[in-house]
Amino acid sequence: MANKTILSLLLACNIGSAAAQGNTDATTGATNNIYHPKSSSTCPDTVCKQSAVMEALPEDANTIYGDLNSFSKWRIGGYGEAVAAFKRYGTNRFYGHAEGNAKESRNTIAIPRAVIAGDYKFNKKWILGIEIEFEAGGTGTSYELENTENGEYETEVEKGGEVALEQLHITRLIHRAFNVRAGHIIVPVGITNNHHEPTQFFGTVRPEGETTIIPSTWHETGLEFFGNFGKGYAAFDYEAMIVTGLNANGFDRNKWAGGAKQGKFEVDNFTCPAFVARLNWHGVKGLRLGTSFYYCSNIGGNADKSQTYAGMGKTPVRIYTLDGQYRNQWVEARTNFMWGNLTNSSVLSAKNGKLSNKSGYSRLTPIARRAVSYGGEAGVKIKGFFNNCPKFPDIIPFVRYEYYNSQESVTAPYNADDRLKVGMFTAGINWRALPCLVIKGDYTTRRIGGGKYNNENEFAIGIAYTGWFAKK
Repeated sequence: MANKTILSLLLACNIGSAAAQGNTDATTGATNNIYHPKSSSTCPDTVCKQSAVMEALPEDANTIYGDLNSFSKWRIGGYGEAVAAFKRYGTNRFYGHAEGNAKESRNTIAIPRAVIAGDYKFNKKWILGIEIEFEAGGTGTSYELENTENGEYETEVEKGGEVALEQLHITRLIHRAFNVRAGHIIVPVGITNNHHEPTQFFGTVRPEGETTIIPSTWHETGLEFFGNFGKGYAAFDYEAMIVTGLNANGFDRNKWAGGAKQGKFEVDNFTCPAFVARLNWHGVKGLRLGTSFYYCSNIGGNADKSQTYAGMGKTPVRIYTLDGQYRNQWVEARTNFMWGNLTNSSVLSAKNGKLSNKSGYSRLTPIARRAVSYGGEAGVKIKGFFNNCPKFPDIIPFVRYEYYNSQESVTAPYNADDRLKVGMFTAGINWRALPCLVIKGDYTTRRIGGGKYNNENEFAIGIAYTGWFAKK
């Protein structure tokens, strides 16, 4: 009976595959770059019928033109995720235990982010884009009359999350090789910022190294030029932009530039803007190789108070990245390398250690001269070995390795803290229940300080969606 079942299943898959090959959907080509679920006419039976109400993002959602050709007037969508983690370590590896984090059991559950996104075409050349993020449930305050406290008026924080305008920009399409975008835009440094949707990485959370030492999602206000050129093996796309620069107040020991993005106040400093460039190569089907560069000539010039770093000279920061992604029917893999360099780090450390305790910044020092992150992940598409038969669940077991150190190199008279040197290994599984919906589970172990301190182990499960709900 089992053999007959397997045989009939494989036969059905082959029939479905042949039907799909004979009815290729032209909209899955590179021109529109958008994923459309296959029509039920290509399926062997009703098992593979899927709702097309929510349209998934294309596999490479952030190519330069993206999928702007897939709608005529407007579209609205977004992404969101929920994660539960079961942890076998404490909350702070830096205090209270000489061996690092305490060995204790604790569990957490959260909605890291929920995002609403939309685009509107004024006409074929002018396009408005917007993206609003509700992080950790959003934020909120209330104004209350406390009758139990002699009728005092109080303002209380009700939620500790964040609501952020991640994108708000106007795009002017001019030519395939040259276009302009102005407003609040994503800074394409590294692989995660441009590919931050939860269906674009395997783990229950974003890659930890890259999102520790630089902002994520990194968005700034400025001007961008973009386009693509070449064809065949010489196909490239590029982005070049001038945006608000990082703020020296936000650099610290644990996250390096991770907390240095501007946006705390009504206006951002543009005294020392940053220059960003990114180049991607798409010359081989399924393969994307990219590099990016970030430069700000003086992060001290973007401080909350200009006098904080007066007289210390300029503090330039440079960030270099290399990354790649490969997808085919059977495997999916990504890798990234990031190096960050900060000049005058020892002087900045002395200044930031003396910031006001009301400033909202961590004031943790010393700040490193150089920070590093690299890693990669690879998954096996089980469904691909059965001709992508819709009868088979889309299950992808994966592994990921990361190394990161926000104090890779520290300038005298300071010393680096080995507890910031993290090597982490993750193994897990993704079930893509729908093209726009994924259920994840993974186990992670962090090796701290090369093994000098307690490992940090956890198991996590999550569910996430990414896609467009409606369009015209």
